[in-house]
Amino acid sequence: MGRIYLCLAHMSEAGLEQKYIKEAFDTNWVVPLGPNVNAFEKDLEDYVDQNKRVVALSAGTAAVHLALIACGVGPGDEVIVQSFTFCASSHPVTYLGATPVFVDSERETWNMDPDLLEVAIKDRIAKTGKKPKAIVPVALYGMPYQIERIMEIADRYEIPVIEDAAEGFGSRYKGQVLGTFGEYGVLSFNGNKMITTSGGGALICPDKDAWQKVMWLATQARESYPYYHHEAIGYNYRMSNICAGIGRGQMTVLDDHIRHHQHVQGLYEELLAGVDGITVHRQPATGDYDSNYWLCTITLDEHLKVKGQEDAYKTIITGAVGGAAGVIHTASTALTDCQPNDNVEALRVALDKAGIEARPVWKPMHKQPVYLRGKKEEVRCNTYSVVTSESSVAYINGVSEEIFKVGMCLPSGPYVSDEDVKYIVETIKSAIV
Repeated sequence: MGRIYLCLAHMSEAGLEQKYIKEAFDTNWVVPLGPNVNAFEKDLEDYVDQNKRVVALSAGTAAVHLALIACGVGPGDEVIVQSFTFCASSHPVTYLGATPVFVDSERETWNMDPDLLEVAIKDRIAKTGKKPKAIVPVALYGMPYQIERIMEIADRYEIPVIEDAAEGFGSRYKGQVLGTFGEYGVLSFNGNKMITTSGGGALICPDKDAWQKVMWLATQARESYPYYHHEAIGYNYRMSNICAGIGRGQMTVLDDHIRHHQHVQGLYEELLAGVDGITVHRQPATGDYDSNYWLCTITLDEHLKVKGQEDAYKTIITGAVGGAAGVIHTASTALTDCQPNDNVEALRVALDKAGIEARPVWKPMHKQPVYLRGKKEEVRCNTYSVVTSESSVAYINGVSEEIFKVGMCLPSGPYVSDEDVKYIVETIKSAIV
């Protein structure tokens, strides 16, 4: 059995990706625009909502950046961001000289806590005299957020919502595709997402005028003169015609990929059901949530004993972990002040030795040193804390940090077979003392 990776996209059975790429070379459209880009954007619009407009971009991070600009975010502003996420959700806020205001999670979906969201909004208005400029909920591992409550709060305070559905392409809430509830919706087509363009992303826009502004910003904000004339700062963010060709082929297998991920999730739920100390995270049973299960996740009871956990964090990692492709800044110490429990790290190592890629869940942004620079002040309230530093503000209830210490992601992509899942589960069982 070869190495089992966390999530790798699968090419279409008909090889349409190669067909569209060949057309790009044959017609010499090897540039960041062209027929494939236009067609891919149309395919995306047909899938998410035909009343929306979509701009294909070089990355999901670029989509977050442009959405923030479109919402008027600038120096001195504040943007509310889910803390339990990948850094691409929050870093663009800092690109613009604004301050991320992190909001912790609720336990059921692991996504932004609507109650704490409203607390944060009220507190920021009281302390700064102005509203946050945007709200960025995240579909963590594909799981839909409590979007109805988030939108109700956002509409009441008249704050635009930028849905980060980078991990949730194809996930739905009450039948509606994520990324289409808020003002803007962010998609990612990185190599490990539901579909891939090798690298790339897209921004779902509410209408033609918003689409036009984003398109202009993504193409260096060039004015309509016969020469290059710029009156604003733009960005080189458009997707290439080659990458879009891959995306066109991938759109034909998107629904198959979603069904496969959901099938793998069901297998994990079935095969791990009787394993003491292991819990498979699943969507709420209300019938409203339809997760794509981009990654399947488990939590380990803190008292669960795993072989080798006495050796956890004894050695500094010097190679790439989790798809970093060899690009890594070697750590100065094996330990940090917030890390997964020893049994989680021991299980990751045991799976790695068995040829299985597994990872801890995302480390919350409010625990990242880059967002804790300068003097830190913590104010404790009844059910939450407010931590303020020079680079961020955070409203914390402890949920995301708790999950980070016990959570793990398991392989779930299109290349993961039923036999792979059985092997993974047996490896987990054999690692437990």
